[in-house]
Amino acid sequence: MELQHVFLIGAKSLGAYGGYETFIDKLTEYHQNDEVIRYHVAVKANGQGCMDETKVDAQIIDKKHFIYHNADCFKIHVLEKLGPAQAIYYDCKALSECVKYIKANGIQHPIVYIMACRIGPFTKKYYKEIHKLGGMIYLNPDGHEWMRAKWSKPVRKYWKVSEQMMVKYSDLDICDSLNIEKYIHEQYDGKGIGGRNPKTTFIAYGAETRKSLLTDDDEKLLRWYAEKGLARKAYYLVVGRFVPENNYETMIREFMKSNTKKNFAIITNVNDEFLNELEQKLGYRKDKRIKFVGTVYDQELLMKIRENAYGYFHGHEVGGTNPSLLEALGSTDLNLLLDVGFNREVAEDSALYWTKKEGCLTELIEKADQIDEEQLAKLGVKSTQRIKETYSWPYICDRYKDTWLGEVK
Repeated sequence: MELQHVFLIGAKSLGAYGGYETFIDKLTEYHQNDEVIRYHVAVKANGQGCMDETKVDAQIIDKKHFIYHNADCFKIHVLEKLGPAQAIYYDCKALSECVKYIKANGIQHPIVYIMACRIGPFTKKYYKEIHKLGGMIYLNPDGHEWMRAKWSKPVRKYWKVSEQMMVKYSDLDICDSLNIEKYIHEQYDGKGIGGRNPKTTFIAYGAETRKSLLTDDDEKLLRWYAEKGLARKAYYLVVGRFVPENNYETMIREFMKSNTKKNFAIITNVNDEFLNELEQKLGYRKDKRIKFVGTVYDQELLMKIRENAYGYFHGHEVGGTNPSLLEALGSTDLNLLLDVGFNREVAEDSALYWTKKEGCLTELIEKADQIDEEQLAKLGVKSTQRIKETYSWPYICDRYKDTWLGEVK
């Protein structure tokens, strides 16, 4: 079969916590020995969240190129002075590099997969260029970026218009949530090129269901516990980016009000500015149970930390299927999730749910502390089974392969 080239645009780096970063890392890992798919991945050369290929098992070609999981990775230098707009510049620059590479190498029927709807006003230009080269543009419309708290009203308006334009100028929208797929049709049916409906398919993010290779008495794990003041099954956990719509503030406030004797371990890349702001609001430093433990890039260690958590908190309320939720359901027995449609769609009855109403999560934490071992085990089996049946990485990567090779309906 002829080689299918797939260009992936939207991740800042590989081996980091972001959704697209996790997705590309796993997609390239599971397809690294595939003889009919060749990946090309854009990453950031500088600025916040940029790629450091020395932290992963990469073959460095030169300052701008490296091979990772057999994927050709190319670094894009961004103009940091642009502030938040650098993300738009980054995607456009990455697309220009893709077009240049496709032309120079005479690549037939390439697929360019853009993740997130940042560059709507520029999409038509790239759509035409890539179609002229015999290629297709696929889009992951992500979640509702225009709803995120960090954006001002004018920026939110831009995101909404950008989303509409990108859905219009794409050949296929790959939605990582059934709720998002439904939303795309409700909003944009009849608004495509020539009044067409957008073509969509649903492929979720994936998660591992295997156990960590580390044992409970592994020196690496015990050293980490000792450094952080934690112990097996004696902590609640959260892993993810420290942004407002992930509701860290609510989780910390509610945890502080609870009488639990367990710790709350927060694995995130938060900076001192955020921590100081949080201290002013909550005074969390007085509560020795609250532990910001930094980042963990060792995947086996992170998996083991999840397995050994008493419970996992998930406060995401914007976006589609979230990788950190899938990973928690695949590893942690007890999961306490914010009650929104995206989270219920994924976990169904394998988790417990809370709202942002004052006292709700506090009460749930104290109830969770009293759950007996048999019930905990049942929840763990149910959540792991949910991931195995619908969200395992091998299954998700197979779905993507079918899509790249045109076998998706």
